[in-house]
Amino acid sequence: MGVAIPETDEAAGTNESKAIGGYARARALSPEERREIAKKAALSRWNAEVPQATYEGELQIGSTTVYAAVLPNGKRLLSQSSFLLALGRSRTPKAGTGALNTVDDLPFFLQAEQLKPFISEELRRSTIPIFFRNSKGQRSVGYDALLLPMVCEVYLKFRDYCLEQTRKIPRNYRHIIHACDTIMRGFAHVGIIALVDEATGYQEVRDRNELHRILEAYIAREFLPWTKRFPDEFYKQLFRLQGWQYSPPLLRRPRRVGQLTSMLVYEQLPPGVVEKLREKNPVVYKDHRRKYRHHQFLTENIGNPHLEKHLASITTLMRAAPDWKTFKRLFERAFPQRQTQGELWPQDDSNETEEKGEN
Repeated sequence: MGVAIPETDEAAGTNESKAIGGYARARALSPEERREIAKKAALSRWNAEVPQATYEGELQIGSTTVYAAVLPNGKRLLSQSSFLLALGRSRTPKAGTGALNTVDDLPFFLQAEQLKPFISEELRRSTIPIFFRNSKGQRSVGYDALLLPMVCEVYLKFRDYCLEQTRKIPRNYRHIIHACDTIMRGFAHVGIIALVDEATGYQEVRDRNELHRILEAYIAREFLPWTKRFPDEFYKQLFRLQGWQYSPPLLRRPRRVGQLTSMLVYEQLPPGVVEKLREKNPVVYKDHRRKYRHHQFLTENIGNPHLEKHLASITTLMRAAPDWKTFKRLFERAFPQRQTQGELWPQDDSNETEEKGEN
């Protein structure tokens, strides 16, 4: 079996003609020349402005935990190391076989001659590595998440062909084929659950139940007596970065302190928590004050411990920043998923004073 060159005619248009011309030029080059061209192209992508993931998380596929990310344009990615682990390979490519190295426009895990008859043009176009930065700003390489089942299909088609022709699977492919079979079975299980949930409308109920469980864990049934939760250092560093004079005790403070506290602290709790806090503890005074502190409505075992750990992280970032601009950059890098973006940061002129805000 061989890889067929796409056929074309005059009606196919110039795009397909260019593609065939590209294949012809690529085949005229030596493997070393193709690798060097691919490397230069990849490095140019690093030098360009690469996107930063807006959402990150982990998903379980069989016994493997896979790192996933979503870019601002909605592109779903799997990190290269997770991708390789899922396929039963080492998470670190061997020297000279990473994302910067391709042969015939294929990554190293699809370069074996035995696999090429099962590789479609759609798959070939999907194998381009995607360069991005994770939530901490570190450079990362990933692949379109849809590539994983497509690669698995290649190995499983190769398995079926081997069994049909020789009734044996080459030993060096067995562990990869086993991993691919496990992945596809896992996808089938997750897929049918998602389809049933969507078809029956249970997806919305499931999401509401999840929110209810979060609120149950974080929001106390009755408000707690006031206890000091915000350390003086938090205010000291906040005032320093704002260019305000800090002199405790802070009996009155700019309203901006409450706005920043809401954004930097309470809005970073799990989704739905700050909205529930505002519902239980509404503004009741004309000067925008609330009757209680928000943390009086957080649970003692989960809500307030999470709040205090987060406060420690925010205070550390503020202490490390020489100015407000630097702190904003550090904050957006440390908390990309729940951050308030750009113009939604509280305005610098919100300097009316308050006695009780959201902190």
